[in-house]
Amino acid sequence: MESIKILIVEDESNIARVIQLELEHEGYETEIVSDGGKALERIEKQEWSLILLDIMIPVLSGMEVLRRIRLSGNQIPVILLTARDTIVDKVAGLDQGANDYVTKPFEIEELLARIRACLRNNVAVGKEIETAVDELRVSDLTVNEKTRVVRRGEVAIELTPREFDLLVFLIKHEKQVLSREQILEHVWGFNYYGDTNIVDVYIRYVRQKMDKPFKTSLIQTVRGVGYVLREEN
Repeated sequence: MESIKILIVEDESNIARVIQLELEHEGYETEIVSDGGKALERIEKQEWSLILLDIMIPVLSGMEVLRRIRLSGNQIPVILLTARDTIVDKVAGLDQGANDYVTKPFEIEELLARIRACLRNNVAVGKEIETAVDELRVSDLTVNEKTRVVRRGEVAIELTPREFDLLVFLIKHEKQVLSREQILEHVWGFNYYGDTNIVDVYIRYVRQKMDKPFKTSLIQTVRGVGYVLREEN
């Protein structure tokens, strides 16, 4: 069985060491780096199964490291570690393409559960990509999963990585009413420990780009249940 390698990016040495000991006890291979510059160097030179990334680190912030990882096209699972706990910070991190977000102080059991969930989801996504149909279509909306190009008619729509994942999930479940909990579990890849209003925030973002400028809306709200993507009757 191939070993699972986790890069711990954390400048507080005592916290990093505790995490490392717990992960190695679970059978993971680990390495610690203490700043954003070193993190990018190690990510370029080594393949990792997952990255634990503190936001407040020297040289380059965790957010900047994450931005550069995703800009390079690398979709390695990333869990952010931070003392911040506002919805704005959560949205910012997830919007940059983080897979999960753990707020300090945290129980190690919770962190381990999040890691397992991210690794499971990454395997599932990999299998899905292998068998994916290149282009998804509903009405005049087309979504290409490989090129990540989204269009309404001839108009290209720019989406963030998280917005794109949300739209793909909705379009793959066309005409199916999805609860906020279902969307969280499948789009974010974990059982989110917090308010489900993060879904409402991202639905609003996608609507602003994909529905508002056009004559017909495709994302419908089902009061008291959740959301569905379908053509208006």
